[in-house]
Amino acid sequence: MMINLGEVSALADDSVPRTNWSGNFHYSTNKVLQPTTVAETQAAVRSVAKVRALGTRHAFNGIADSQTAQISTLKLNDVSIDAKASTVTVGAGIRYGDLATLLDAKGFALHNMASLPHISVGGACATATHGSGMGNGNLATAVRAVDFVAADGSVHTLSRDKDGDRFAGAVVGLGALGVVTHLTLQIQPRYDMTQVVYQNLPFSELEHNFAAIMGAGYSVSLFTDWQNGVASELWIKRRVDQGGAAAPPAHFYNAKVAIKKLHPIVDHPAEACTDQLNIVGPWYERLPHFELKFTPSSGQELQTEFFVPFDRAYEAVRAVETLRDKITPHLYITELRAIAADDLWMSMAYQRPSLAIHFTWKLETDAVMKIVPQIEAILAPFQARPHWAKVFTLGSAQIAKVYPRIEDFRALAKEFDPKGKFRNAFLHDHADLG
Repeated sequence: MMINLGEVSALADDSVPRTNWSGNFHYSTNKVLQPTTVAETQAAVRSVAKVRALGTRHAFNGIADSQTAQISTLKLNDVSIDAKASTVTVGAGIRYGDLATLLDAKGFALHNMASLPHISVGGACATATHGSGMGNGNLATAVRAVDFVAADGSVHTLSRDKDGDRFAGAVVGLGALGVVTHLTLQIQPRYDMTQVVYQNLPFSELEHNFAAIMGAGYSVSLFTDWQNGVASELWIKRRVDQGGAAAPPAHFYNAKVAIKKLHPIVDHPAEACTDQLNIVGPWYERLPHFELKFTPSSGQELQTEFFVPFDRAYEAVRAVETLRDKITPHLYITELRAIAADDLWMSMAYQRPSLAIHFTWKLETDAVMKIVPQIEAILAPFQARPHWAKVFTLGSAQIAKVYPRIEDFRALAKEFDPKGKFRNAFLHDHADLG
């Protein structure tokens, strides 16, 4: 049932926190609308002159910020499985951890998950948040259709089967086309996995073996503080149906298998992490690094991430390493992950297999904001693309150089939002969407 515009005020929710998850960013408006249906979302969009969608607040920058109003998607969390088509249609606000539990109980799985299961499907896909794996596309590559409310309140559906190139432009939409209400995702039969951790992998092993190391499991992560020329930890996640239950070797490229459960940040307790030690468990309890029931990662922190072509991964790592004495004092940990290429216009892995270089910083904003431009400069020869939801300083002119379809994306955004209802300072500064 449609609601009239006069009823929109009843949707306002002052319980939605006014900072992002880590507390480093304060939103500019106290007006938050929280619709529970598509019809309410339409009415909410029509009721305001400017607005941004808001998910689980895991962005570390102003991508979801608005001076006027935000529409929280968290109550759009319905789930509908189509077993015959091997798809699931979900409300944009559902968290991956909650969706995964439901899917697994029905015998299904997703191809990939991020390190945190706490993030929403809508927000993750809109920013090309990724997970890991040489053969795995980011989370948005599972999308088969996206439903969104455009600036005039109309509902649109774009699908891979019917809309091809326009669909590829809309999936990683940065919130610029409208408020996403539902996504249809490809699913597959459920699977079990194991996780094994190795310690102290020499960087020298990466020079000729990077692809072999990153391809040693279904999903692989390297962790380093950039000191001593080593990755302090190597996490290898293996599917049981691909031989993942086999006993791991004691040594792997001169790294030694861990005999106790570890946290990526060496001095942090490991209880929040998903099971290791080659213990078999369901896919959704191995692909993420952290369990849904615990506070994700370090809590109060900053995050930065840059994506470089995988065929230049070793060079890029060694380039960043030259800044180690500036980086390490302000760093919790850096994670290195591989991601397969995709065809999504605004994805960080668009048309190129990539290495993601991820920095989890201490909440030392002034110091971090001095070192980030130095990292950007040293990675500029590699045409690095920053994660849309994390801390970076590159402007729209620099961003345009590394996204071949950005002009097409601007035109697509203008088609559904001709007056800029969904645009904000972040989109203006970084994507020239004014």
